Order: sequence, then structure tokens, then C-alpha cells
Amino acid sequence: MDARLTELEVKLSFAEDQIEALNLTVYRQQQQIDLLQEQIRTLRQELQASRPGDGESRSLRDELPPHY
Repeated sequence: MDARLTELEVKLSFAEDQIEALNLTVYRQQQQIDLLQEQIRTLRQELQASRPGDGESRSLRDELPPHY
């Protein structure tokens, strides 16, 4: 009976360690996701700020790369 109880305690301890490691992984991934979302938000704002307004007309020549 003691051997079975000890085995269960070892398994429980291992499971708790694994859960803690997974929680830490999820926490770090959420931090990375939050950072990436903020970077995307910033890039979108910069892109919208760099676009010409609706009142400005654009020529297709402005869109051609310089080597044409």
C-alpha cells in the first residue's frame, strides 16, 4: 500500500510541475501575442498616416518603380 501511495505522490508531483511549466509557457506566449498586436496596430497607424488623402490625386506613374 505504501508503494502505491508513494507512486501516486510522485505522479502528482510530476503533473504539478508540468502544469506549472505549461502555465508559464502560456503566459509568455500571451505576452508575445500582446506585443505583436501592439506592433501591428502601430504599423497600421503609420501606414494610414503615410497614405495620401482622398482629395489628392495619384498617378500610376507614381506607383512605378524607379527603374522603369
